[in-house]
Amino acid sequence: MEILKKFFSAEDKFARHCGIELVEAGIGWAKTSMKIEPHHLNGAKTVQGGAIFTLADFAFAVASNSHGPLAVGINNSISFVKAPTRGTLYAEAREQAINPKLASYAVHITDDNGDTIALFQGMVYRKKETIIPGL
Repeated sequence: MEILKKFFSAEDKFARHCGIELVEAGIGWAKTSMKIEPHHLNGAKTVQGGAIFTLADFAFAVASNSHGPLAVGINNSISFVKAPTRGTLYAEAREQAINPKLASYAVHITDDNGDTIALFQGMVYRKKETIIPGL
């Protein structure tokens, strides 16, 4: 899994720009984190929904690409249940179902206290090529 972690930490420039880090990864799962900074806040002084979605989407991308074939998102949804304002957010993606062409993932987004912030559901299309040499 070091290849997976190294690849996504280096190649996902948008996640890095947003301050998102890959904490752990394995086959079919991943955990990411994002320390809340002032630029993550919206006009209501809570974390902007797009920042939370990006955190979840990065965990989803790592988990869905962990088998080797290139996996690209084809459907995502998110439900926000709590509005965070400070601390660190975590997103843990877990594979729910997989077949040769499609896979489904659930991502649980939490805060420092373990409270649920949002719930993300995503589906990928699994292509024949790989984006990570050696995986």
